[in-house]
Amino acid sequence: MTTIRKTITVTAQQDSYIKAQVEAGHYTNDSEYFRDLIRRDQDSDIAAIRAALSEGEASGEPRPFDLAAFKKRMMSTVQRTAGRLAHG
Repeated sequence: MTTIRKTITVTAQQDSYIKAQVEAGHYTNDSEYFRDLIRRDQDSDIAAIRAALSEGEASGEPRPFDLAAFKKRMMSTVQRTAGRLAHG
């Protein structure tokens, strides 16, 4: 896998925390710490998508979707909101 060098800025407190993580043996260097944060964030996103898919599958049989009715409801909502903001 190709790596790309990035430069980031952290506070002194954040730098101390990162150094403590490395010194404690949790990571071999600063870059590994940040890569782990990114992996965890990506895993969290994937878990959220999987949970949403499971919820959708468990919600029952699909129902017909009326696109024209949906657009009409959304336009009505937008117009009401815009009216409240204009008179607001």
